Amino acid sequence: MPGYGVAPAGDGLLTWTWALERLRSSHAYWLATTRPDGGPHVMPVWAMWHDGALWFSCSLGSRKTRNLLAEPRCVLTTENPREPVVVEGRAEQVTDLATLRTVLDVENAKYGTAYGMDMLDPAANACFRVRPATAFGLIEAEFTTSPTRWTFDA
Repeated sequence: MPGYGVAPAGDGLLTWTWALERLRSSHAYWLATTRPDGGPHVMPVWAMWHDGALWFSCSLGSRKTRNLLAEPRCVLTTENPREPVVVEGRAEQVTDLATLRTVLDVENAKYGTAYGMDMLDPAANACFRVRPATAFGLIEAEFTTSPTRWTFDA
């Protein structure tokens, strides 16, 4: 990374296991979407890493949902800025009830909640899955040796 003094690829790069630990354990995530006028929109969301993707839900009428339905490309980041994992991908709205039930079980287990299926009712709320296209991670204290990029099949 010219200008930052980052060492060339090789020793010190992070493993995907390191990233998965943070993707699974983060309590909150920052979701960045694009407004219809091209402007950015960022909001915190609860999310779960499950089946190779980040999953989250929001109201059908929310700015997040409206943005994602118009432009599915988005970014989700973990909450710790000292050891972030940044995931770039496309949000896919999921409406299959069996899948939603599984996602709800994962959410209830992670957050210690007891939400019912009304939480993910496709008539009122949108559930999104974001599979990574690209992900980035770094450790602030090891900035010159840790920045890592992972790329995935689309």
